[in-house]
Amino acid sequence: MAVSIAEVIVLSLIADWLLRRINIPGLIGMLLVGVLLGPYVLGYLDPDLMAIGPDLRLIALIIILLRVGFELSRSTLHRVGGRVLLLAFIPATLEGIMITVAGHWLLGLTLLESAVLGTVIAAVSPAVVVPSMIRFMKERRGAEKDIPSMVMAAASVDDIYVIVVHSVVVGLYVGNEINIAWQAVGVPLSLVLGVAVGASIGLVLYRLFDRFNPRATKRVLVIVALSIMLVRLQYVLAGYIPFAGLVSAMAIGFVILEKREHMAHEISAKLARIWVFAEIILFAMVGAQVNVGIAWRAGLAGMAVIGLGLVARGTGALLCLFRSRLNLKERLFVVVACSPKATVQAAIGAAPLMAMRAAGMDTAPGELILAVAVLSIILTAPLGAWAIAVVGNRVLEIAPESVHDAYDAATESSPDDEDLL
Repeated sequence: MAVSIAEVIVLSLIADWLLRRINIPGLIGMLLVGVLLGPYVLGYLDPDLMAIGPDLRLIALIIILLRVGFELSRSTLHRVGGRVLLLAFIPATLEGIMITVAGHWLLGLTLLESAVLGTVIAAVSPAVVVPSMIRFMKERRGAEKDIPSMVMAAASVDDIYVIVVHSVVVGLYVGNEINIAWQAVGVPLSLVLGVAVGASIGLVLYRLFDRFNPRATKRVLVIVALSIMLVRLQYVLAGYIPFAGLVSAMAIGFVILEKREHMAHEISAKLARIWVFAEIILFAMVGAQVNVGIAWRAGLAGMAVIGLGLVARGTGALLCLFRSRLNLKERLFVVVACSPKATVQAAIGAAPLMAMRAAGMDTAPGELILAVAVLSIILTAPLGAWAIAVVGNRVLEIAPESVHDAYDAATESSPDDEDLL
């Protein structure tokens, strides 16, 4: 397995470098490396590495969401909180509904299978959005109206909301007994409990770090380990108490940022470096799960489903920004910034296939769902990253230094942010 990991890293770094030279996000190269080495093409990856792929993808998702917590201050969230909640729930919901309908008619999936597809595709990619927004925060672009912070926070909560709904829909599909009314109440309750638990842990960690002053690397290891255990706790409590482990992980950083800003940005810089490795594993492992034949057959129909979903998402985003302080160009920037797909699709794209396989069901729908998920990454990640940079540079105004001191802290982030795209 060690040799397979080494080969994935070397080839992914080469692919990343080559694609960056033609202004395409490196994550596409990592994805293609996984496809090439996976069992459906060369079959070169160690089966043991394939077996732990889901855990590796989850860790990568945790790391990028941790960065969000360590970059969003309470004062900023207070200013944009209402819009964040609207942008986190409404666009994803409309996109999921559109994909459910379109997938049924265009891909031949049942409505429930299309709903599973919708919960995979509907999330925004923090791997593309978060580094881009942090870069704008460092440049103070859009700082006067808190646009980068609003987009980054909304994208993160959007991801968690979609993942929670995804687990419910997959459970329904494979035949698990689920109380729909309880799940509807459980989504907001899980978010509240997640924040409360994460904030409590963050406060304890801050006091321990402040008293014993461990090295930043050790702080990061403790936080990542606790975050993984919080996500594990979510699955242990499933069916008893709704709990969002990913929200708890983000809340840890939020509290430490409030208590000791320099410490928070030091930890965030370390997480940025870890992400360089985590990103390779995340996208290579999802690429390895792709059945190339099915992906090819999904072709135009899959593209149409993705496109219709993005239209619904964009419409939802514009509705959320009705009567906001943003002008038309800034609102269109938010629509563009909420379009890329990558991280969540890579993290959960193969989950329906694995659930169907474990339940002894026909895996063809799961393979099609995974294929369309990968297609969404290939289509929207490079275009989305490019569009965010171009539109953001043209639309977002650079605020004077006196506007929102919370943005000053972002300039202390790691210069390695550019490596995250």
